[in-house]
Amino acid sequence: MNIRKTIVSVALALGLAGSATLATAASSSGEIEIQIAPPADRVEMVPEPREGYIYERGHYNWDGNRYTWSEGRFIQKREGHTYTPYALEHRGERWYYRRGHWDDEG
Repeated sequence: MNIRKTIVSVALALGLAGSATLATAASSSGEIEIQIAPPADRVEMVPEPREGYIYERGHYNWDGNRYTWSEGRFIQKREGHTYTPYALEHRGERWYYRRGHWDDEG
């Protein structure tokens, strides 16, 4: 029984070690490098602007294993602060994702 558990454990470890990494950890800039292209953008109706809010369009997020869709949303403005929206950029053979954030968020 112990030999069987050992063989299964070793096989599992080798399988995990040999699998391709789909993304690297976020850099100091908050940027995540992804090896898979995102799905095609979805079509969304952008609502009328609201006083005191910023609208962030719907977009794909990276959850560490796959892309997930995030619906568009209104974000309340913060006096004296700047909001930088998400970015998903294609450079060479990789994609780079940065989440949207306020200038005072680390």
